Amino acid sequence: MSFFATLIAPQSSALITQEIALRCSAALNCEKIDWLKDGEALDLFCPNAEGSQIRQTILDIIGQAPIDIVIQPMDSHRAKKILIADMDSTMIRQECIDELAAEAGLKEQVSGITARAMNGEIEFDAALKERVALLKDLSVSVIDTVIATRIELMPGGVELVRTMRKNGAYCALVSGGFTEFTSRIAQMIGFQENRANTLLHANGKLTGKVGEPILGKQAKVDALNDIANRLGLTPNDAIAVGDGANDLGMLNLAGTGVALHAKPAVAAAADIRIDHSDLTALLYIQGYHSNEFDR
Repeated sequence: MSFFATLIAPQSSALITQEIALRCSAALNCEKIDWLKDGEALDLFCPNAEGSQIRQTILDIIGQAPIDIVIQPMDSHRAKKILIADMDSTMIRQECIDELAAEAGLKEQVSGITARAMNGEIEFDAALKERVALLKDLSVSVIDTVIATRIELMPGGVELVRTMRKNGAYCALVSGGFTEFTSRIAQMIGFQENRANTLLHANGKLTGKVGEPILGKQAKVDALNDIANRLGLTPNDAIAVGDGANDLGMLNLAGTGVALHAKPAVAAAADIRIDHSDLTALLYIQGYHSNEFDR
């Protein structure tokens, strides 16, 4: 099987030099180099090397440089027709439930549970119920405060969604978080659909309960299958991105599954991981050149 390797460096870093490109190409006997952005992203077309050999050869050349390496078969259809994305710590920098807890003075307690759940150490549904219970009697208005003052979009997310939509893709935000956040984050970024859990409230306060059924790992898989079926496509036509253990099902099902700045257990299990770059890496993975980005 023939492969191509995509090297991606953080924006404005200029870490991928001509020397690195030429050394990698020569060592792997590549047939061509395609620069996706000078100094930041390129494709190496390697018809005569195995995937594991490609990665190790590149690592030997780049050393400790913060450059992501993505290896895909040459026969794969790169540009996808569906984007399915997690929200917390993926399309935004924060975990929304942790920021709600911060407003209640409980961030340390709640974030500890979140970290364990996202690394797959504890079961997601139970962990979600436990954390939401701690938010009982918190004013619903705190959600507006958190969105206005605590939430930051992940760099590259707007370019990712706009560029894929411009090229005919359907973009869905599917989160184990809450619709009170996903509906607004989806609108900010440009997603066409969002799915998440529902925080129950009464008389202007959170009840400490979450609506059933809980959207967890299997629900994300179901969402990808449902969206693909509805569009007359297959999961192979999708690129999925997430960082937590509850994302692994959809990452494994999608044609291209990307673990972004993922928890250790998730990064170890994912075929494609982006540790250093931002969400524009997902465009390079699909073969887009930077001059094709819709900014």
